[in-house]
Amino acid sequence: MKSSTINSSPSAKVDTDRLADFVLMTQRSCILNLSTELNRGNLSFPQFFLLTYLSSEDYLTMSAIAKKMGHSTAAATGLVDRLEKLNFVERVHAAEDRRKIMVRITAEGKAIVATMRGHIATELADLMEDMDESEATSVAVASDAIEGKNLDS
Repeated sequence: MKSSTINSSPSAKVDTDRLADFVLMTQRSCILNLSTELNRGNLSFPQFFLLTYLSSEDYLTMSAIAKKMGHSTAAATGLVDRLEKLNFVERVHAAEDRRKIMVRITAEGKAIVATMRGHIATELADLMEDMDESEATSVAVASDAIEGKNLDS
């Protein structure tokens, strides 16, 4: 298999094959544990992913939720309905236009996201414990690149 690299800076190169293996390994490990935890809270993956979006925003409109989730507005509304029944989100009217509905995460929603982030961080720490400096640098550079791309979207 050909190993490609990404030059993100003059001194740092990311081995994309090694990074792909790391992503697959972490995904498999984290998703298995995530599934168990989400089942306890009766949450689906899309519902959890929406909560993670909302946890980093003051609020999102239904159209913004639909865009972030890659769903129609109707599907996003159904997702929000289920999360609202679980008391993980709430709908509020925009001050400037009461017809505009904003969705924000509740304290209960923030708590489940924080719990899941903690579990994922523990899993990642365990996986990264045996990395050498080169591998850790590759992960850090890729993480920075992904974060920068997500901020641009």
